[in-house]
Amino acid sequence: MTGLFLFALGGQIIAGFAEYNQEQADHGGKPTSIGGYLATGHFGEAVFENWESEFLQMGLFVLFTVWFRQKGSPESKPLDGDEDVDRAPDPNRKGAPWPVRAGGLVAGIYRHSLSLALLGLFAISFALHVVTGAAADSEEQVAHGGSAVSPVEYLTTSRLWFESFQNWQSEFLSLAAMVVGTIYLRQRGSAESKPVHAPHAETGRA
Repeated sequence: MTGLFLFALGGQIIAGFAEYNQEQADHGGKPTSIGGYLATGHFGEAVFENWESEFLQMGLFVLFTVWFRQKGSPESKPLDGDEDVDRAPDPNRKGAPWPVRAGGLVAGIYRHSLSLALLGLFAISFALHVVTGAAADSEEQVAHGGSAVSPVEYLTTSRLWFESFQNWQSEFLSLAAMVVGTIYLRQRGSAESKPVHAPHAETGRA
């Protein structure tokens, strides 16, 4: 996944660089170097608006699987009873992570560290989307005789929320399709699938 991410990011940089310079030429502007392009709002906005939706999707998914169940889905815990992930952490267990052994506030934060990290990355990505989006919008406004906008002003624009919602809805749809699809469909050898012979109503991977 990391390799595919870097490949796709490289492809985005190359294609975005070409598109940006074409837009500059169309409006009588000067072309920029690829290093200069990486500092533009055009690049940053495109990257961070996608990252924010991914981290939001996964952060909410992690939280929803704590409380909600879906009969028949391997993405759900069993409908009844507790699993290991529901039990109180044992600081005396051999190999327990150091935050668990430390106890107190550190252990409390660690108990929710996955969702906190994902939602924190969402917040950072959203903030960077706002900043780089404001830069991209300002460049367009100035090129057409308008005025630059601040990140705070950009928060109130329809452009920001159009970009965010168009990404959020696709992420939620794809995750819903996976949760429901895995009730009826199988992929032999995948940890995201139930065994091929498992009944549709069976929840979890056991």
